[in-house]
Amino acid sequence: MEPAATDTTAFDTLEVWVDGPRGELRLNRPDKLNPLSTHTLHEIELAARWFDEHHDLKVVVVSGAGRAFSAGSDLNSFTTTAAMEDRQVGWRMARALDEMRAVTVARIQGWCVGGGLVVASGCDLRIAADTARFSIPEIDLGIPLAWGGIPRLVREIGPALTKELVMTCRPFDAAEAKAAGFLNRVVPETDLDGAVEELVQVLLQKPKLALLETKAHVNAVTESMVGTGRSWADADGLYAGLRDEEGRASAAAYMERLRSKG
Repeated sequence: MEPAATDTTAFDTLEVWVDGPRGELRLNRPDKLNPLSTHTLHEIELAARWFDEHHDLKVVVVSGAGRAFSAGSDLNSFTTTAAMEDRQVGWRMARALDEMRAVTVARIQGWCVGGGLVVASGCDLRIAADTARFSIPEIDLGIPLAWGGIPRLVREIGPALTKELVMTCRPFDAAEAKAAGFLNRVVPETDLDGAVEELVQVLLQKPKLALLETKAHVNAVTESMVGTGRSWADADGLYAGLRDEEGRASAAAYMERLRSKG
């Protein structure tokens, strides 16, 4: 439950607040399963920078309202002129999450798809309900996984499994995500809030300097191993895919399969 005294800031697609050492960033379009439009990506980037203005902050929970963490990219928003002119908004979003001083804890329920997986991979720790489901359907949609998703997945689960999951587009469950090292914990859906709260309380008890320096140290080591900055140009592949004839046909077939299941 949101505490009584908070510092909040207004966003269109997010709920964001800070109460002393604790904060929350909640994707807040539950009727659409929290899609990631270019506008939402920009808001996440701004929110991450806003959190860094709170010098007492230790932990931020990143979540999605409603039935899903995120249904992934809102592809319609990437075909506008404004989106074409700002191709790096997804890369900047993921980078801003990585660079937040506070420790970020992803709370994952329902579907975590494509770009939603990139958001989760930008968090430091991840707890999911045992009913959570994951999918990276970008290739079926005729586009490569962008926003720095490839190096972040390689960082978390290794190159071979990254290739398999991205190339095949097959869904996978929370148990497999945990076994691969992507999740820290998997709990029954009814216990998800309690498990996240338990972890947050443990982290809040730690001295801030040592806690945040540990995050920075681990990030520095992994950046030297799998540099997420190398994904700077992946947006070019995204927009090329959106214009590719074979890619558009694949996307249409994918959407038709979804409609036939629904």
